[in-house]
This record gives sequence, C-alpha cells and structure tokens, in this order.
Amino acid sequence: MHARYAKWGFKMLRLKKIAVAFGLVTAAVSMSTSVMAADWKGWNIHVTGYPNTVAMDDFSRLLTEKTEGRINLKMYHAGTLGNQSDAIEQVRLGALAIGNFSLGPIGPIAPEANVVSLPFVFNSVEQAFRAMDGEVGKLISAGLEKKGLIALAYHDSGSRSFYNTQKPITQPDDLKGMKIRVMNNDLYSGMISALGGNPSPMAFSEVYQALKTNVVEGAENNFPSYESTGHHEVAGFYSLSQHLIIPECVCINAKIFNDLSDVDQKAVREAAQESALLQRKLWSERKVASRNKVEASGVKINEISAEQKLAFQAAMVPVHEGFLAKNPELKSLVALIKSTK
Repeated sequence: MHARYAKWGFKMLRLKKIAVAFGLVTAAVSMSTSVMAADWKGWNIHVTGYPNTVAMDDFSRLLTEKTEGRINLKMYHAGTLGNQSDAIEQVRLGALAIGNFSLGPIGPIAPEANVVSLPFVFNSVEQAFRAMDGEVGKLISAGLEKKGLIALAYHDSGSRSFYNTQKPITQPDDLKGMKIRVMNNDLYSGMISALGGNPSPMAFSEVYQALKTNVVEGAENNFPSYESTGHHEVAGFYSLSQHLIIPECVCINAKIFNDLSDVDQKAVREAAQESALLQRKLWSERKVASRNKVEASGVKINEISAEQKLAFQAAMVPVHEGFLAKNPELKSLVALIKSTK
C-alpha cells in the first residue's frame, strides 16, 4: 500500500516539474517575443492629407505587415513632437526611431546632404530623382550614417520658388533689400544675400504670422506647402524661380537599424521605398491641385524664363565656390549630380 502511494507521489512530483518547466519555457518565449517586438515613434511636419503624411502612414502599415508584427510604427504628424531641428536630433539620439525630414536642415550636420541645397545644382525634379535613386542617394546616406542617421528612401518635395507680399520677382534686383524667410542653413542665407536680399532663418511654423505682420516680406517653397499652410492668403505673389530642388528623406536612427536582423532590415527598406513611390505619385497630383487652388484664390503667378534664370544662376557661382572651398572632398559628389542625365 505504501509502495503504491509512493509511486503515485513520485508521478505527481514529476508532473509538477514538467509543468514548471513548461511554464518557464512559455514565459521565456513570451519574453523573447516581447523583446523582439518593437514599438517605434516617427515624426513628420506635414498636415493630414498631405502626400508625405499619407505615405508615412502607409509606411507604418507596410512595416507591420512585412515584419509580421515584429515592428510597429506610430507616426506623429504636423510637428506635434517638436520642430524639425529638434526632431532631427531626437532621431540621431534614438529618442525617435523615424523622421521624414527635408535634407535642407540636415545639411549643416552632414555635409554630403548639403550638396542638394546648392541652388540650381539639379536641372529638374526628374533628374534629381534619377540621381537620388542611384549612387548619389547612397553616398548621401553614407554621409548621414556617420551622424547617426540612415536614409531609407527619398520623397519628392518639388522645386522651391520665391513668394512675397509685394511684387513679382523676375530678376535678382527684385529681391534687393527684401526680408526673406529661409530654413536654418548657411547655404540658404548665402543664397539670399547673394541675390541682394536679407535672409531671415526661422521655423516653418512661424512663417505665416511673420508674413502677415511684415516681420518678413517673402519666403520660398513649393506649391503644396505654400497652399497647405495658407501662406498664399498673406503673400499673393509667387514667382517660378525653381532655384532649389531639395528631396526629403525617410530617415531612421542608425543604431536602431543596424541592430535589426538582416531580414528586418530588408523589410524596413522595402516598406520605406514602396511608400516613397506612393508619396511621389500623390505629390505629382497634389502640386497641380495646389497650383490651381492658389491661382483661383487670386495669387499672381509669374514664370521666369530660362534666359532670365541665367542671372539668378550667375549670382549663385560664389555660393557654390564657397561651399566647395570649405568641402573639397564633395567636388566629386557635385560632379556626379551634374553628370546625371
């Protein structure tokens, strides 16, 4: 009798050990899964419905889908997590994983990114993306990585032109003495100074009120930004100088990316690049709609002919020369851009 109970007790003890072991394995698997699952935050300056905003939400969806839930991205739009300069630093530090940034404000941090901020360095948006989707884009991303960022894909932001509260711009002299808002980059300040204007670096969110109160008399941007921010309501002259073509990047913190498995790195890149194609399609549609909208509102839009642009381009020669004198190692990158057909 005692032997029977002893045998039964031994079986129960063995079952308990198995149950405990199973529980530990289950807990370990659960912990491993939770460690593998990543919840990322992303920054975007643009408003609801803007091509970039739609595309970044699509990136988030594709990211979860392609990683089978191992990575989830929550996007914060309309600059709700701070201004662009602050957000760039947050992504570099890893406080944010992802940012949709203009390469303009990144230029002072990474000289390779600054080459796209040289006025008239690209001759068209189409040529710009042939360059950015090839070796030029890879070299710029390699430069960014040294500063804690990796460019996963590039968005279209069209060409930037001058707009102001006073008159059409057709020649450099028209900008003489005019206070023009620029992004925080010495190249843009140098550009305005070379044209005879007074550069006023300020945050994008401050421009509407600055134009309205005559703190500045003009700014420069693309049609969708000019329209979506309401700048056309307070600055009714838009002149098609098309002096800058500055792509935007979908950037990720370099350490976060490099710590991913090869499989997830591939998935992240694919998601970014697929959503970038959507952004470019939506952008192409939006720039036409935005131009039509501001024109219908009474904005006076004037073309600047190829011949008239020569005067603007000539004024930029010292800007290019000064930049390359400070960054001689980037001469080959600028030459590669210009040789792209």
